[in-house]
Amino acid sequence: MSLQQLQLPDGARLLEGKRNWWFLGRGGVVRLGGRHVTPEGGLRPDTEQRLREHGMFTAPPVRTYALTVLTSTNCNLGCGYCFQNTAQDAANGSRPPRIARTRLTSQTITSILDFTQRRMAAAELDRLRILLFGGEPLLNPRGCLELLERAAGVGMTSAWMISNATLLTPGLARRLSDLGLDSVQVTFDGDREDHDRIRVNRANNGGTYDKIVRNLVAAGEVTPIRWTLRVNVSQETFGGIDALIERLAGELDPSRCALYFARVGDVGIGYANDLLHTGELSTHFTRWQRRALELGFTVSRPGARRPCLTCGHTEGRYGAVVSADGTLASCWETAGKPDWQVGTVSDGYRPAESTRDRWISCEDLYQYDEDARTLTRFRDDVDATLLDYLDETERLQR
Repeated sequence: MSLQQLQLPDGARLLEGKRNWWFLGRGGVVRLGGRHVTPEGGLRPDTEQRLREHGMFTAPPVRTYALTVLTSTNCNLGCGYCFQNTAQDAANGSRPPRIARTRLTSQTITSILDFTQRRMAAAELDRLRILLFGGEPLLNPRGCLELLERAAGVGMTSAWMISNATLLTPGLARRLSDLGLDSVQVTFDGDREDHDRIRVNRANNGGTYDKIVRNLVAAGEVTPIRWTLRVNVSQETFGGIDALIERLAGELDPSRCALYFARVGDVGIGYANDLLHTGELSTHFTRWQRRALELGFTVSRPGARRPCLTCGHTEGRYGAVVSADGTLASCWETAGKPDWQVGTVSDGYRPAESTRDRWISCEDLYQYDEDARTLTRFRDDVDATLLDYLDETERLQR
């Protein structure tokens, strides 16, 4: 599969599959034949025109305001790659220093919801989706519950959470679900042995794999919550990922789980991931995706490049990231870091000219040793192979 050389407008992508080409636009995915593509690997003018006429370059209108709230900036795990670390553990243990500790309070919730109402009115949006974030958000369960309960009064229609799930009891899961929480993203760092070496409890240096799985099973028995399982890929976890997929399929209900694989970016100060997007890494990603689908997991379909609702638009037009103390960041990767604040919920966003250097998007802080061409080739190869497989197995239209 060759790398698409030509830049398409509006975030669209054109990928070469085994027997055809795939157009990925903001309006959906279309299978194309060789006659639709130029020898250089671009769209023929008449093909592009037809795709535009059918709305394939046009994203659906934004209908929901996306609010991310850090309920606690503290965390009970000590992962060395975390972007909220301020250094590595000098003793080579599981207690790397982190950003300052703050917890969401009732007073700050009032300010956040007032701010959110103003921003939703300005964007002419009447629906709200909340992401509970941290640190570890469940270190402040009261803040999570109060925020969701009170947000119902300003148009909240759903919520999700990114959590390590070590503190997710069945009772707490039921209360969160009753207040609108419908999904939780949880990270696994390779198979059990690798995971327990990397995702370590800060208090006792203990592993967390078994506890996480037990909590997901127990919460799943009393709630309809769905799970997104992020599998971190690094030189430390690579060798155990095939076994992890099989293990998770045997321990959890794959029909309630989405599985995705992500290379760990070098975002933790002093952390380095030696596994690059080169060589045969793309073939491993596609093998993992295929096996996950065979076992009944959901795997996200590739799409066009789309700006993030929270950090991809000027001054947070369609969403906001709020730290536990009410300060605003452009992205969750910079939340809680004083040098990256772009305003407060009380005063709003600072003027754009004063925050231009602080306004970053989701992947801006991830450092790779490869150039953009190499990374694009990797993503295109993985996505084209996945689309081919979805098409071959008649999953594409489901």
